[in-house]
Amino acid sequence: MSEHEPDPGHGEPQLRAHLVVERPRFRLDIELTAAAGQVIALLGPNGAGKTTALRALAGLTPLSEGHITLDGRPLHSLPVERRPIGVVFQDYLLFPHLSALDNVAFGPRCRGASKHDARRTASAWLERVDLEEHAAAKPRQLSGGQAQRVALARALAVEPRLLLLDEPLAALDAHTRLEIRSRLRRHLGDFDGATILVTHDPLDAMVLADHLVVIENGGVVQQGAPAEVARRPRTDYVARLVGLNLYRGVADEQQVTVGDVVFSVTERIHGPVFIAFPPSAVALFRTRPDGTPRNLWQARIEGIERHGDNVRVHLEGPIAVAADITPAAVADLDLTAGQEVWAAVKATETHAYPA
Repeated sequence: MSEHEPDPGHGEPQLRAHLVVERPRFRLDIELTAAAGQVIALLGPNGAGKTTALRALAGLTPLSEGHITLDGRPLHSLPVERRPIGVVFQDYLLFPHLSALDNVAFGPRCRGASKHDARRTASAWLERVDLEEHAAAKPRQLSGGQAQRVALARALAVEPRLLLLDEPLAALDAHTRLEIRSRLRRHLGDFDGATILVTHDPLDAMVLADHLVVIENGGVVQQGAPAEVARRPRTDYVARLVGLNLYRGVADEQQVTVGDVVFSVTERIHGPVFIAFPPSAVALFRTRPDGTPRNLWQARIEGIERHGDNVRVHLEGPIAVAADITPAAVADLDLTAGQEVWAAVKATETHAYPA
C-alpha cells in the first residue's frame, strides 16, 4: 500500500486528488485519497494550507495544477454547483432569513427538486439530526449545537458523494462540543461517501477520523491511522499535538544518542531514528540520583505552568523537554524558574523508530 492510499479495509479510493494552489508566498501541493465511508482528517498549524485544500476540493479556490477525481470522474473541471459535494463551514453560513427547514431544503431546491419534495427531504433530515421540533426556527433562535446540526443536515440533504467539514466543532463551547462530537461521529458512520475533515483539534481528529493527513507549509509531512501517528510523530508539530517530546538521534541496539544525552529504549534498532516519550515519563530531582547515567541529564527550568491537573515544567539544557509532575512534587522540590535540576526518563516509556 502506498503512503497516499486509504487504510486497509476501506476498499478502492472514491476520491483521488492532487491539489496544487500557487500564491505569491505560498504553495499548496498535496495528494489525497479517500474511500467510500472513510473519514480523512487534515491537521496542521495555522497557515499550513488545510482550508485552502478544502476550498480547492469544493471548487471555491481554483487549482493551479493537479486534478480531482470522484467516483472515477474528473471533478476539477466542473463548476461548484455541479459538484456532488456537501460543505459544512466553520461558522455554518446558515441563511439568517430562512427557517431551519428552508435552510436544509435550499440544496435540494438548487438541484432541481420541487418546493414540496425539497421540504419533505429537509424534514426527514431534521428528524435524523433530532431537530424536527425546531423546523420553523430561524438561525438566531438556535443554539450553537443546533445550528451545527442544521448545517450538517443541509450538507447531506443534497446526497453528496463527498462531504467537506471545515472546523465543524470550533464554534461550540466545551460541553456542547462533547455532545455534538458524539452525534457527528454517528452521522459520519452512516454516511456512505467520503469525508474530509479540517481541524486543529487532535481530539476531534482522533475521535472522528479513520486516517490523519498532517500538513505543514503546504505539504504532507505525515499520514496514517490516528493511533500510528500519535505513537510515532515525525515533526515537532505532531509531537506537540499528541503530547510527546520528540528528538532525532542515532541508535545502536537499545541505546539512542541525542546530542550529549544517551537514552535506553525498548526497541533494538540501528541508525538515524526518532525518539519519543510523554512529559509524564520525565522525573525531576534536585540532586543527581543514584544509578545508571542513561536517560539522565542536568537541565535548567525555563518555565512552570499549570497543565490540566498537573504542572508542566519546561526544561532547557542539552535538550529541551516538557515534564509533567504533580503540584505536590513542585512544592516538595521547591521548583522555580532558572533552577538547576536533574531530569530522568523511564526507559519503558521511551520509544525509538526509524527517521
